[in-house]
Amino acid sequence: MKHPIQRLNSSRRNTLAHSVSLALSGSVMLLAGALASGSAFAQEQATNLDRITVTGSNIPRTNTETPSPVQVVTRQEIDRTGKTTVAEYLQTLTADGAGSIPKTFGNGFAGGGAGISLRGLGAGSTLVLLNGRRMATYGLADDGQKVFTDLSTIPLDAVERIDILKDGASAIYGSDAIAGVVNIILRNDFQGAVLRGSYGVSGDGDGDAKKATLTAGTGDLNSDGWNAFFSLDVGKTDAIKISDRKNRKWIGTGDTRRWGYAASDAQFLGGAYLNGGTAGGTGPNGSVFNTAGQLIALPGCAGLTTIPGQTDATAQAQGCLWDPAQQFRDLSPEEKYVNVFGRASFAFGEGGEFYTEIGYSKKETTFSNTPSGVSGGWGYPGGPVNANSGAGATVLGPTHPDNPLQGQAARIRYSAWDVGGRVTNNTNEFNRVLFGVKGNWGDWSYDTAYLHSGTELLNKRTGFLRYSAVRCALGNPACPGGVWRIGDNAGLNSQALYDYISPTISASAKSSLDMFNFTVSRSLMDLKGGPLGLAMGTEWRKTSNSLTPQTYTDQGDIIGLGYSAYDGTQNVYAGYAELSAPVLEQLELSAAVRYDKYESGEGKATPKLGVKWTPTDWLALRASYAEGFRAPNPAENGDGGLAAFSNAVDPVRCGITGATTDCQARQVAIITRPNKDLKPEESKSYSFGIVMQPTSSTSLTVDAWQIKRTNEIAQGSTAAAIAAGNVLRDSNLLNGVPGSGSILAVNTAYVNANSSRVRGIDTDIRQTFDLGPGQLEMDLQWSHVLKFERTEGGETVDYAGTHGNCDVTNCIGTPKDRVNFGTTWKQGDWSVSGVANYIAKMENTDKRGGDYQAFYEDGEPVKKISSFTTFDLSGRWNVTEAFELNASVQNVFDRIAPLDPTTYGGVNYNPLHFSGAIGRYFTVGAKYTFN
Repeated sequence: MKHPIQRLNSSRRNTLAHSVSLALSGSVMLLAGALASGSAFAQEQATNLDRITVTGSNIPRTNTETPSPVQVVTRQEIDRTGKTTVAEYLQTLTADGAGSIPKTFGNGFAGGGAGISLRGLGAGSTLVLLNGRRMATYGLADDGQKVFTDLSTIPLDAVERIDILKDGASAIYGSDAIAGVVNIILRNDFQGAVLRGSYGVSGDGDGDAKKATLTAGTGDLNSDGWNAFFSLDVGKTDAIKISDRKNRKWIGTGDTRRWGYAASDAQFLGGAYLNGGTAGGTGPNGSVFNTAGQLIALPGCAGLTTIPGQTDATAQAQGCLWDPAQQFRDLSPEEKYVNVFGRASFAFGEGGEFYTEIGYSKKETTFSNTPSGVSGGWGYPGGPVNANSGAGATVLGPTHPDNPLQGQAARIRYSAWDVGGRVTNNTNEFNRVLFGVKGNWGDWSYDTAYLHSGTELLNKRTGFLRYSAVRCALGNPACPGGVWRIGDNAGLNSQALYDYISPTISASAKSSLDMFNFTVSRSLMDLKGGPLGLAMGTEWRKTSNSLTPQTYTDQGDIIGLGYSAYDGTQNVYAGYAELSAPVLEQLELSAAVRYDKYESGEGKATPKLGVKWTPTDWLALRASYAEGFRAPNPAENGDGGLAAFSNAVDPVRCGITGATTDCQARQVAIITRPNKDLKPEESKSYSFGIVMQPTSSTSLTVDAWQIKRTNEIAQGSTAAAIAAGNVLRDSNLLNGVPGSGSILAVNTAYVNANSSRVRGIDTDIRQTFDLGPGQLEMDLQWSHVLKFERTEGGETVDYAGTHGNCDVTNCIGTPKDRVNFGTTWKQGDWSVSGVANYIAKMENTDKRGGDYQAFYEDGEPVKKISSFTTFDLSGRWNVTEAFELNASVQNVFDRIAPLDPTTYGGVNYNPLHFSGAIGRYFTVGAKYTFN
């Protein structure tokens, strides 16, 4: 059987490869031509340049190229993409990877937040700074474990630039920055007022996004002795439903049978019977098990499903097939937000400055998902709950009017469409206050500040079912809440009954950060290449994170809802020193060391070394080495625990039948316990690069890097736990084989996995041309992952180029290549920009050389997830000096995301390919500057 959708169109692949090759070869030819012409870039003498402080160092310097690789993103680069938030832009970076948290994954543990995961090591290993200082973490930990900084609290219009320190770990900002640092630099001296407004809408006429921003400032620090400004950012984005894309091939439907999949293998198609009718069947009509353990469908399927051809007869044979995602689930959530940032500076004495910053954000996110079932398996601190079989099974009572087996209790499968979809509403408030003073004291420069930041989040949910109430309403004719009629008879129920079985539940989360730091720097002596620079500093910070469990989940009383709770505080004391030694005009050495001491007792000194050799004005070689250190956070070793869901293959059932229905990765509950005996994570990072700037308009950087993380804190391997038998199984045995029932829950704990090693190459090429009356700017960023290895229990697996690791957020996989190629043409008052974004294909296996994760109906495996390329276009017109019009189109060619039957982060599409799920998206805007 042919499966053309999953296989790359060869001409398209060749066209893309040719395009990328052409771009690369063109840039190399430009470099060669520039070299041949002998137009060397004349670098200005250091004495004529202002000294600046760059991300990754506290020592002022005269150029921005340090021994460490730092990607500097200008405001122009952000604007040309048409992205309207910091998070949306950062998640397009080629260095972003698995563990990135998109706003669209609204039903995840960290729903409503947005985070970046450099090198695919998780959002919790990426340190995000605002003006060089930390922010309080988001109230909800990603996967219930990884605390991270929510990017959506930062007003985009206040951003001046973004620096990404990519070599891992930081002796300056924190040894816990194992994957790197993202430093968002805001304006610090603004005068005048700028009013912006924008409106966006998809090509399908939905997902409306309205945004308005006012930035105003007054005073000049040099002439007036003070400056103050603020930025106000308000917006609202409407939700997009899965059903709004029902004509967009597999994006808008859970029914993938048209593309070669069996109903039983379609992850988001509900109601299908599995294993000959011994499992599954969570349809809108309901079904029960007879005495032989076979499912019997209740009547009413044809009137309750949107899939044509469903009858009572087909429901009895294969289950009542229906598409709950199409009817209830959001593709993108509804958002409402307001972000405020303000800064004031006051000069005193000779070069002294007192400064203060304030920030406030409030965001409300609403995400709708499919209805709950009445059975299943999930976990809580008391252990796993089995509502499928045994004493805890959800049953229709012997006298229930909808029970076809009158006189005996019958185990039931039913999707509660009459209750409605499960809706999650997150309201998050973020605050940040900073007071600081900096200046000069003799030969020393100093900077000291106190920071307080915090978040408060309320998570409310409706549409979830209370287990004890459901068992009462279905199994007890004298239930105080009433008898729940299901399927065709659901119209007989009262609102009071629904209030009884589906109460509103909630959880609250708080995080706080208090921090004091003091830094001094000076030049010690003159070396041949410039002054020997010294910087020293000390830092104290106190962080706290707490999450109350969702109502009733601490009792295991909410069907299918994972438990997550934690509470803990960390006090950290740190001291650090840094030296920058330009020993020769061509040779710069740098060294830094940091010592972190945690109140819990862990402590470690972590060094960082760097070297930069510049044999000619246009060529430099650089290298760095750094060590990192991260103590367990409260979610990992504190009070609480986690019960979540992931996808896993059951080797027992697969080994018995070999059938695709038994070898398919399926959803299972993962119950993870905190571990008081966890050791801190440690890391070693290496980078080696070349920087070339043969002309003032041409530059090329290539950096090879590696990060090795040991004692890695992670959930114990799901596959290893299954192999060891640490599972809860259903009673539907295969051929009577003991221990072969379907996996309902897997028991594991947080562990120090042996190690992870990530290795790759980053390339950045930039070229500017004078083209006729205008100027053409071109740039290309390319990140290539060579290895993504994880070693646990003596076994090493490599995820590079595969769909693994699915223990990491969203099961989005690890593509080997990500490329962004941008061009901007400017002429007078006009500019036009285009950006192509390329994500490489992935093998649809759990690891290199591993098992395939999905199968077609004929048994052939789904071997790969196709590559994906989109093109974004934007333009600007300065109508007058004060008035600007702008517009952008994202995914200009309306490319559809490749079908991905394995991920659980999106319905049949990979979250990496989100723009291909939404389709073409238009934004128009205007800016007015008041002088």
